[in-house]
Amino acid sequence: MILDPRIHAYDEVGRLAESPLLGRLDNSFTFIDPRPAWNGDARLSLRARPDALSPQVTEALPGEALEVIVRREGGWAWLRTLADGYLGFGRSEGLRPQAPAEAVTVTALRGHIYAEPSIKASILAEVCLGAQITRASGDIVEEHRRRWLPVMLAGGAGWLPEVLTLPPPDVDAADLALHFLGTPYVWGGRSAWGLDCSGLVQVVYAAFGRGLPRDADMQQEALDSVDTARRGDLAFFDGHVGLMLDQRRMVHANATHMAVSVETLGEGEYGQRLQEELLGFGRWPG
Repeated sequence: MILDPRIHAYDEVGRLAESPLLGRLDNSFTFIDPRPAWNGDARLSLRARPDALSPQVTEALPGEALEVIVRREGGWAWLRTLADGYLGFGRSEGLRPQAPAEAVTVTALRGHIYAEPSIKASILAEVCLGAQITRASGDIVEEHRRRWLPVMLAGGAGWLPEVLTLPPPDVDAADLALHFLGTPYVWGGRSAWGLDCSGLVQVVYAAFGRGLPRDADMQQEALDSVDTARRGDLAFFDGHVGLMLDQRRMVHANATHMAVSVETLGEGEYGQRLQEELLGFGRWPG
């Protein structure tokens, strides 16, 4: 099996590698054991190199489980997002050594944590779909028919509108993807504050308990290939992916519109180009 530097941690220059690769690399490497960690209160940008100006390759959501491969000088760490095994370099200051004793999951696309249980209070943090927020001790507070959950941030207590954590309505993956329409395109993004094509389908499927790899080519390999699309299937192109609404219409995050939009394969100039570049469709196994 060929090692993939997106998911296999080895540094040919520094001759460091994660211990699971022992036996697959020669003895010139020093093997290290990854250590568990959890992301803090904010989305964490993971980059191609330990440099704030290098490209973002993915991002960790608030509270997301990680692995620390190795810590670097200057406050950087080589990290892996545990759910999909993806690697990148991120700032280590906000990392936590253990999971919260109690957490609530954000089910809304996006929202905020406030300093007080009031919509007029100062905003302390941003949240997004799939974020894990530490629940603080204390009761829910009601204010003008709004309910607020006490939560704990690194800087102290905060308040999260309970509505952001309620079970979502009865929708399917295609419905949820449509809620992202207009979301800005951001390379490596994984939230409704900004995301890329594979990030969109990954977070949508994750909301239904279905984990997908990070990149489009990985996602294509993980799914069953089908010739004709149906609602919820993925459409694959060279370096691109979208989620099918039916046999022809597709929702996708794209750099053409710099946003999430809907296209019809074969219709219009852009749709015709997509049709010509289509590699095939993928369906969840089973």
